[in-house]
Amino acid sequence: MNRSDNGGAFNSAEVEPVERRKISRHRTLKAGSITFNRASGFDCRVRNMSPAGALLEVDSQVGIPEEFVLVIESDRLRQSCRVIWRTATRLGVTFIG
Repeated sequence: MNRSDNGGAFNSAEVEPVERRKISRHRTLKAGSITFNRASGFDCRVRNMSPAGALLEVDSQVGIPEEFVLVIESDRLRQSCRVIWRTATRLGVTFIG
């Protein structure tokens, strides 16, 4: 059981995450591609997106650079991105340029 600073029981469901984005993102599920060096790339899934950035899901972080181009063929989108945060299978990116 988690405990708060005052020694009482603490329910983690009561803590709301702090929203730090300036523009809220909208849930989506689209196929995308992380491209760089003109020929290299990784498949990804776009989980949410806004005009300012996106949440990308990948199989592995290995080899993905800090800056790349996100391609979403279904939307005819090519957008330069910078990684803001990473986990083992997710990337939070901001759009640049």
